[in-house]
Amino acid sequence: MTTAPGTYAPRPGAAPLPRMIGAQAALETRMLLRNGEQLLLTVVIPTLLLVLFSSVDVVDTGSGEAVDFLTPGILALAVMSTAFTGQAIATGFERRYGVLKRLASSPLPRWGLMTAKTAAVLVTEVLQVILLTVIALALGWSPHGDPAAVLLLLVLGTAAFSGLGLLMAGTLKAEATLAAANLVFLLLLVGGGVIVPLEKFGAAGHVLGLLPISALSDGLRDVLQHGGGMPWGDLAILAVWAVVGLAAAGKFFRWE
Repeated sequence: MTTAPGTYAPRPGAAPLPRMIGAQAALETRMLLRNGEQLLLTVVIPTLLLVLFSSVDVVDTGSGEAVDFLTPGILALAVMSTAFTGQAIATGFERRYGVLKRLASSPLPRWGLMTAKTAAVLVTEVLQVILLTVIALALGWSPHGDPAAVLLLLVLGTAAFSGLGLLMAGTLKAEATLAAANLVFLLLLVGGGVIVPLEKFGAAGHVLGLLPISALSDGLRDVLQHGGGMPWGDLAILAVWAVVGLAAAGKFFRWE
């Protein structure tokens, strides 16, 4: 192939933006799935909790099959483990080691990097939902309701937890993020309506119901267990957390 003097083939330069975001998203997904701690949080723990509490009568989940109550909460826990806990820890250490600073100086814009991270979270969540759904169906789960309502709840839940996770990763030191993210995960696992119904907490249950994990758990439970319509109240709570979390992350996130 002949070219004019001073030209190059192929011509150098940045790839198209969609291709850069796609390549970064694929890399983020592989890194997420290869991390042993992340796999423990995103796959192993939700799966074990679903199988254990569906098979052993330890927690009073009310009338009906335990798996019908537990599965929506475990799906909410899976979203939180990936979008909040896993993303906060991974991003926090990337920030500490200067990875984010270097990526921010690449042709990929900062918003493109965050878009790629969000895409990786969504891909991981799809795999989680498929796995947990198959296991729940094998345990006798009988889902009901509108799939569109479930999808909207999962999307808003992902946005809410992603904003909070990025806010934590962008403002705290990596070690503090690691400790805080795991602590929040454990606290919300116990007090977020995932396994234990909020009614068991008495008056505190009304306050706990305003947490994003509680709204996501209750919304999914209303639709999947009780066959309810669009859970507007839970969607509103998730939307507020998503707007506040993402806005705060965008304002206070430090890249180095």
